[in-house]
Amino acid sequence: MLTGEYNAILDENRITLPKFLREKLNVIHVFVSKGVDRCIWLYDRDKWKEKVGDIVEENIDIFSKKDSRLVRKYISSAVEQKIDSSGRIQLSDSLKEYANITKDCVVLGAIDHIEIWDSKSYSDYSNEDIEDNAAEVCAAADELSMRIKRKRGID
Repeated sequence: MLTGEYNAILDENRITLPKFLREKLNVIHVFVSKGVDRCIWLYDRDKWKEKVGDIVEENIDIFSKKDSRLVRKYISSAVEQKIDSSGRIQLSDSLKEYANITKDCVVLGAIDHIEIWDSKSYSDYSNEDIEDNAAEVCAAADELSMRIKRKRGID
């Protein structure tokens, strides 16, 4: 499981992934894409294939405007990257612009993927109105609980 919050610096369009996360990933090739909330997602190949190939691809309706927008925004922009021998990946100009990344970054372990944030954007996101955020987090937890129960056949 990928966990933790780490500071990193963008240097010459490259960011060094924290050693702990690299060891947990235990791969050389990753997919890098736009993420929700203006962050960048990083998935290992197998997890990306599971998420995109097995889940999204099988359930996407190419004639649906909502589905097409989802694919264009998050999947079409994905690129496969090789983690170099120093543990770095390169971020494209379009991904940096999307996530407002200029130099200081936060790298998060997010269970099955890594998120890369601009430090200020992440700080602003983390410090949003706690009351609004708490209600959103509780609603997400309730929804997740219901999905798990359905998957397990528990009503």
